[in-house]
Amino acid sequence: MVDLKRCKKCLLPETHESITFDEDGVCSVCRQVEYKEGRIDWEARKRELSELIESHRGKYDYDCIVPFSGGKDSVWTLYYLMKEFKVKPLVVRFDHGFLRPNLNENTIKVLRNLGADFLSFTPNWKVVQKLMLQSFLEKGDFCWHCHTGIFSYPMHIAIKYKVPLIFWGEPSAEYTSYYSYDQAEEVDEKRFNRFVNLGITALDMAVRLGGDLDERDFKPYSYPPLKELRQLNYKSVCLGSYIPWDVKRQSKIIMDELGWQGDLVENVPEQYTYEKIECHMQGVRDYIKYIKRGYTRPTALASIDIRHDRLEREDGLEMLQRYEGKKPASLEIFLEMVGLTEEEFFEISKSHTVSPWRLNVFEQEAGTKLPDFEHWTREGKMDRKDAEKQLDNWKKSQ
Repeated sequence: MVDLKRCKKCLLPETHESITFDEDGVCSVCRQVEYKEGRIDWEARKRELSELIESHRGKYDYDCIVPFSGGKDSVWTLYYLMKEFKVKPLVVRFDHGFLRPNLNENTIKVLRNLGADFLSFTPNWKVVQKLMLQSFLEKGDFCWHCHTGIFSYPMHIAIKYKVPLIFWGEPSAEYTSYYSYDQAEEVDEKRFNRFVNLGITALDMAVRLGGDLDERDFKPYSYPPLKELRQLNYKSVCLGSYIPWDVKRQSKIIMDELGWQGDLVENVPEQYTYEKIECHMQGVRDYIKYIKRGYTRPTALASIDIRHDRLEREDGLEMLQRYEGKKPASLEIFLEMVGLTEEEFFEISKSHTVSPWRLNVFEQEAGTKLPDFEHWTREGKMDRKDAEKQLDNWKKSQ
């Protein structure tokens, strides 16, 4: 194994996407958060937010659209806008196919306690399976359908319902360096193509799948035409660009005020029950990240707490040793979904390793099976012949 260079302040390693280090060995994300905490006039930003909302209030069927997973960030966004500004939102969810039981119960609680109209879209599962496998083969990330669908589908709804104002949650500058807090970060097509779609457009994906699917199947994953968005005079922004983002504080508020409940997540410390509770494939996603990059979600969570002076760096390092690199129970479900063997899974994951990380011996220590594991969706196994076809095409392209 390779010892990765890590930020001198937090614990993010050199394999973290878009990261850079300054002459003091401090990472770009830490510096961005320092800028956020010390150089932004948040009172002025909130006034800008108020002006933005007032310029749209009452002019359309809804004041705004709030894309919504039911996780901590989207729930906070909805809660804050409705409580602080009394907006009438249309809540829009792209259902990626892995929603956990507690997440669905939370959604009912939140929507009924706040009182909001809710629109949920579930894409064709047969299409999703092919997209999952293809993006895993090409990028070592099976969530292409989720990344693209979450950010493109609400924009289609904005056009359909003629609601030009869309509010997302935290800006990417909170966790990565594709943008920084001193830049204007709009959630637009440029951002979508910059990192959301992993560098693969819906048209690219259609070509890669060799015409096996109807071209209309790719619409939920395609960003709407810019001409239509301009006609709408759309404004798609992050709430975290106008108010300071603090996930731990915000999570406590939605728990207290809305009855939102956290959940255990595979190979994540118990004190972070607010993090990534919406997806029962999160453990697999983190495991792949460990194989590719040498770290997982506990590193990110510890780093956030270190920046907020809630955790000592040495304690964070000890936590990583306890939780990272374990094989999740959900892996068996994932393999059924995409029609792969475990050996193929490791081969594909390892092919996407990010230098200088090298995992020579795969960690096989099993993680803990979570209490709701038996209730996770397992219907719709992928046909092995279909998987072999995609796998063979991928191998030929290498």
